[in-house]
Amino acid sequence: MTRSVDPFVPIMPGQVGLYACGLTVYNYAHIGNLRTYIFEDILRRALTFFGYQVNHVMNVTDVGHLISDADEGEDKMLLGARRMGQLAWELAEFYWQAFRQDLRHLNILEPHIWCKATDHIPQQIALVQTLEAKGFTYTLEDGVYFDSSKLDDYGKLARLDVAGLQAGARIEMGQKRQPTDFALWKFSPLGQQRDMEWDSPWGVGFPGWHIECSAMALHYLGEQFDIHCGGVDHIPVHHTNEIAQTESATGQKPWVNYWLHGEFLIIAPDESGKDEIKMSKSKDNFLTLAYLEEQGYDPLAYRYFCLTGHYRSPLTFSWSGLDAAANAFNRFKHHILELRGQAQANAPLAEAHFYAFQQAVADDLNMPRALAALWGLLRDAAVPSSSKYATLLAMDAVLGFDVANFAAHEEAVPAEVVALVEERAAARQSRSWGRADELRQQIIALGYSLEDTPTGPKVKRA
Repeated sequence: MTRSVDPFVPIMPGQVGLYACGLTVYNYAHIGNLRTYIFEDILRRALTFFGYQVNHVMNVTDVGHLISDADEGEDKMLLGARRMGQLAWELAEFYWQAFRQDLRHLNILEPHIWCKATDHIPQQIALVQTLEAKGFTYTLEDGVYFDSSKLDDYGKLARLDVAGLQAGARIEMGQKRQPTDFALWKFSPLGQQRDMEWDSPWGVGFPGWHIECSAMALHYLGEQFDIHCGGVDHIPVHHTNEIAQTESATGQKPWVNYWLHGEFLIIAPDESGKDEIKMSKSKDNFLTLAYLEEQGYDPLAYRYFCLTGHYRSPLTFSWSGLDAAANAFNRFKHHILELRGQAQANAPLAEAHFYAFQQAVADDLNMPRALAALWGLLRDAAVPSSSKYATLLAMDAVLGFDVANFAAHEEAVPAEVVALVEERAAARQSRSWGRADELRQQIIALGYSLEDTPTGPKVKRA
């Protein structure tokens, strides 16, 4: 709200109420969506790391989100259901479970509370009734609308030029009194039965998208809570309308103390030099985590890629950029596996490196700087291996790579290489050192390294 980095002071000492806008479950999450959920996971882990008890609530939008954020078009769920030949209820469950699988693969902690819009219709109806009783609504032939003209500070989060919007409003906005007014409850089209519709004091219909988050956040976190998150695309419409309706219902007291938004993931321009574009399901222009996995990428390599950019800055996705992140992540994993073999119980932390990491995390989740602290630790020859490993475990409480459970990737060595290793061992046994060196070079030429140990030669891909 302030457009600045402010000290975090919770409403209740030691406790944090955190609401994050979840997925509209009409399709798979794309990797741009998942960048936001990785940022929110880092936020939650960081708050826990610094000693707070976090209550993390995330909604599941399974009804009411129309194609246009301006209350136009069809419900995305019904469009998706027709595309898949399913009921909207079946579609919602399928894509919610697919989303949860993506979270698991990225090692993102699930919220403490999942709340589906369809499970909280009574709370949404009650909130609309409160707004109606306070004079903030009017009814049209297609639904009940919020009257944004009743608020002097409408659009304060997005710093909207409401007067300019009024002057430039299209005639096609229909019967709405102002272009910034929005639907609280939509009536089902006459003669059309929907998969998802409910009785209400105003007629059979379904909730507007914005009322859902307000009703569920009020239900689980109360009339005031600490942090609300989402993507930057939520600022001008969805979060603006959440604030308007919630503060109107509760007496116009500040609803949320801190708003944090993740920036877009941008697709790098192709060889034709086209402009960079953001991920978009409506334009069928998106990549899924499952597709990255099919291409051979570890999901945690994508998590690492996301941490190379600050959450408030756009991040450009390219295959070469993902390759660089995957290589860095694999080097990090290799270090972890080597250090684990030298770990000691109760090893002291490398305090200077750990302090640099803490400072980076505390500074508005500056993860690029946090990764720099991590690599500074790994490169510091003066720090004992046991302390390095202990410090990396402590850092991982925020990074979320689950380094304690990293496993070595056992790759089958080709029979050709195995035969050369065995022939070299025989040459060494007969003291044919020249032949042994020739065989070593052949092994290296095939892309494998060789280490002679007291228990025999160890071979692995270079």
